[in-house]
Amino acid sequence: MFKSIRSQITVPYILLILLVFGGLGIYLSNFVRQTYLTNLQTSLTTQAHLVADEVAVIVKSQEDPSVIEEFSRKWDKILNARVTIIAKDGTVLGDSQEDHTQMDNHSNRPEVMKALNTGEGTSVRFSNSARLDLMYTAVTIKDGNQVIGIARIALPLTQVEHNITMLRTTIVASIFLASLLSIAVATFIADRTTRPLRQLTGQAAKISSGETENVFLHFSNDEIGDISRAIRSMALQQHNQIETLSKERSLLAAVLDQMTDGVIIADPIGHVQMLNPAAERMLGVKQQDSINHSLAETLRLYQVVDIWKRCLDTSETQVVLIDQVPRHISLQCIATPLGQTLPGSTLLLFQDLTRIRQLETIRRDFIRNISHELHTPLASLKTLIETLQEGGLEDLPGAQILLQHVETEVEALSMMVSELLELDRIESGRVSLQLELVSPHAILDQAVEQLRLQVEQANLELHQEYPQSLPAILVDLPRIEQVVVNLLHNAIKFTPAPGEIWINAWKETQAGRTSSVVFSVKDTGVGIPAADLPRIFERFYKADRARSGKGTGLGLAIARHIVEAHGGQIWAESVEGKGSTFYFRIPISEGSKQD
Repeated sequence: MFKSIRSQITVPYILLILLVFGGLGIYLSNFVRQTYLTNLQTSLTTQAHLVADEVAVIVKSQEDPSVIEEFSRKWDKILNARVTIIAKDGTVLGDSQEDHTQMDNHSNRPEVMKALNTGEGTSVRFSNSARLDLMYTAVTIKDGNQVIGIARIALPLTQVEHNITMLRTTIVASIFLASLLSIAVATFIADRTTRPLRQLTGQAAKISSGETENVFLHFSNDEIGDISRAIRSMALQQHNQIETLSKERSLLAAVLDQMTDGVIIADPIGHVQMLNPAAERMLGVKQQDSINHSLAETLRLYQVVDIWKRCLDTSETQVVLIDQVPRHISLQCIATPLGQTLPGSTLLLFQDLTRIRQLETIRRDFIRNISHELHTPLASLKTLIETLQEGGLEDLPGAQILLQHVETEVEALSMMVSELLELDRIESGRVSLQLELVSPHAILDQAVEQLRLQVEQANLELHQEYPQSLPAILVDLPRIEQVVVNLLHNAIKFTPAPGEIWINAWKETQAGRTSSVVFSVKDTGVGIPAADLPRIFERFYKADRARSGKGTGLGLAIARHIVEAHGGQIWAESVEGKGSTFYFRIPISEGSKQD
């Protein structure tokens, strides 16, 4: 009912004070009135006896009624009260304020009846003649032992009630002041008693919110002091525990945030309770959309839900490989029960095996491709040597031809080894670029001039579309020229006659990106299958259209590394059967920008 101890103490105490003083006021008021009326009755009875004794002779002698009337008025003035003389039969013999002849018989009046029965009678009632409340006191008039009449005295209660009202007012005012004083004392005592508790509550609220430095507790020698000391001890212990937990939490958060493996913790019903940034990146989800949601709803990977169920059922670690084809990634998920640490919960660890799988694929393709590239020249060399051993040396002209073939195959092998070594040096960063400001059209013109004869022999048409005013770029000229030559050579090799080749260059400016010069080589050749397009820049990788052609399969890989070494990008677009376009972008250095 009451929310505070202060109210629980003050309100009942105030109600008790009001009840006690109210009851006391009512009692005293009634007691005083009753006492006042009793005293008044006693006084009137005494006066009535005095009047009865004086008027007994007159009533006995049965004198003229006017004498009794005069007697009544005289005693009215003496007593300042109405005096009435009544015969034994109830007839009014005289009255000090009314004409007795006009008055009713009074034998039925309560005070008269009591007086006739007991000698005295008193009543309080409203007088119709006087139009106010009166106290009537009647006593018998006796002649010896014989009752010969009744003497009655009546006094208006107006003054009596006024006096009683004044006395009641005094009592009520005194009780009111005493109540106010008692309430003030009760409030002060309750406030003083509960102030330490309120202070203690405020300090406890600070402690519960984690604030322990600006906490001031009331240390007295009573029970509140004992509570304060206990809370202070608890606060210090809580502060130490919070600091320890905060450090451990920060350490754990730092570890989880920096982990390259994804981590998810699921509760016993399969709802996500925690996941780190690596898991968000790997699985394409957001933390705010995952917490307290089920694994099935969050990840939409049935393999994860299955492995979680198996781990929960067996309480043993489970492992599964997941290939997400749309996102081109491979994940290994390890589900481990957390046991006593978090009973019923499961730790799901996601390891990104995409790069490892890619490297494994590249390794297999490298072995397969290099085996293929070595097999042809080695088989040819073996055939040539066997021919020479079987008598080819005796035919000198034929032997010369065979040796020329041997030299050609050895040169091909030497070129392959040289390109492999060159690619290895570029990939490992052991090649230092000799940078200089070069005009893009100079790069393209030299590359075109170098391969113009091959273009003509292949019966192809070459178009050069680039302005002479392109800004100079900071490059290693021989190596960038090698990139253009490699791209142009591929276009010549895979464009059947009659065909066309376009060499373009233009300045590219995009918001938020450094301006650059973009080079492109476009042909109308056989094109590249869509499945092969993402891998054409890998070493030794050849699309099916290139398997029968000569070459090491290293040209595009070398081109990619040279462009990237210059801070640029290289890519290709192709539609099988309709030709290909190779692009590469070289950034324009700040000192070389011009319109």
